[in-house]
Amino acid sequence: MMPYPPLATLYAASHLRANGFSVALHDVMLAEREEEILASIQIHRPKLVVIYDDCFNYLTKMCLTRMREAAFKLAEIAKREGCMVVVFSSDATDQLEKYFSHNVDYVICGEAEQTLTELSEFFLKQSRHDRKKIAGLAYMQDGEIVRTPPREVLKKLDKLPFPSWDLVDLNRYKSVWNDRHGFFSINMVTTRGCPFHCNWCAKPIYGQVYHSRSPENVVEEMKFLKKLVQPDHIWFADDIFGLKPGWVAKFDEMVNQQHATIPFKCLSRVDLLLQEDTIQHLKNAGCQTVWVGAESGSQKILDAMEKGTSVGEIYEATRLLHTIGIRVGFFLQFGYPGETKEDIEKTFRMVKDCQPDEIGISVSYPLPGTKFYDRVKTELGEKQNWSESGDLAMMFVGEYSPDYYKILHRVVHKRFGIWRGQHAVKNILQHPLKITKRALRSVGAMVFNSITLPYELRKLKISEQLTH
Repeated sequence: MMPYPPLATLYAASHLRANGFSVALHDVMLAEREEEILASIQIHRPKLVVIYDDCFNYLTKMCLTRMREAAFKLAEIAKREGCMVVVFSSDATDQLEKYFSHNVDYVICGEAEQTLTELSEFFLKQSRHDRKKIAGLAYMQDGEIVRTPPREVLKKLDKLPFPSWDLVDLNRYKSVWNDRHGFFSINMVTTRGCPFHCNWCAKPIYGQVYHSRSPENVVEEMKFLKKLVQPDHIWFADDIFGLKPGWVAKFDEMVNQQHATIPFKCLSRVDLLLQEDTIQHLKNAGCQTVWVGAESGSQKILDAMEKGTSVGEIYEATRLLHTIGIRVGFFLQFGYPGETKEDIEKTFRMVKDCQPDEIGISVSYPLPGTKFYDRVKTELGEKQNWSESGDLAMMFVGEYSPDYYKILHRVVHKRFGIWRGQHAVKNILQHPLKITKRALRSVGAMVFNSITLPYELRKLKISEQLTH
């Protein structure tokens, strides 16, 4: 229950509006069923229905079967109502034939705003554009898939209009957040793309590039959001926040100069955090939490992933973030080819030593278009997508059985809960007058996890003996 509005869709809407089109939004984030789109179609009677993936949300890269099935159902409903159907998503780009066989007329491949605008002009304004000359497009013609040349990505992001926030029922989002968490968080992005070379990470939309909005432009949108919705918190959904040299320092300066500070969380790399006094500038600008792709406590595995970071940098960045009062989240990844029990134990040790405030655990996931996918694609069975984000299935031949990694997921969380509870007890004993609800919850979780962990460890030991 941490819903965020479909930010990429709102950017597309604002770009279409800036070019003279009338746009309505059916927000599937808060919808219960695909059929709910029917009411929106019958109210607005669109000629074009665009199923637009929120490419700023990293979960969409996983191409979940549930998401694909939902897109097919939405397309079926729209087609039945006489609409032209366009899809933009990583999965559609990789699986063109499947989408064209499920009522989809066009797939946008690559960065989408300009392509969608030109396609809309072609259909809705009877422009003289030849659709073959619309870059970044795929469609069926005479039973064959036609794919036009790729579109060059936008470099000057400040030219994009702000997202069309007025299309979203922000009060519903605010209600969910306040009821569940006691504060309201909204999403923003400051960049597009990632220039690094982690060999398991797909880049089907922007490719191996990185472009950034100016700090001034970002702060201007923060001022706009403060006036429009008064958020308590921002999630900067960039793959990497503040990569450009000097960017974070300038952002720190501008956000304070313009009185636009809003507490935020972001994603970064441990090597970047150790440069240019970045951590201090993040703190000054209002950063509360930084998530990093720690991935593994084994340098052997980080090198195999071509991560470009070191275990020592993970330790040092975490120490400095905690020293200055910024919470730390670790993304952890298990099951990468060559990972042994010794490597897993090193990851346990890293988590225990570093004491991150939050962790997110996954197993290695083969994404089309990556070196990792090419390496294991001959091992893939019938299942080549997770059904939903909590699936955690191993889809290639790992060191251990699929059940092992699912049990390992539970073991890591339980051990993490115990270590965090022990840390909370230590703080309570040192500062008995500063007991917080969070600390008490951590102690309660520690007790529960201490009781249930031995059972999971026994299951893990048994599963070690099973082959994949």
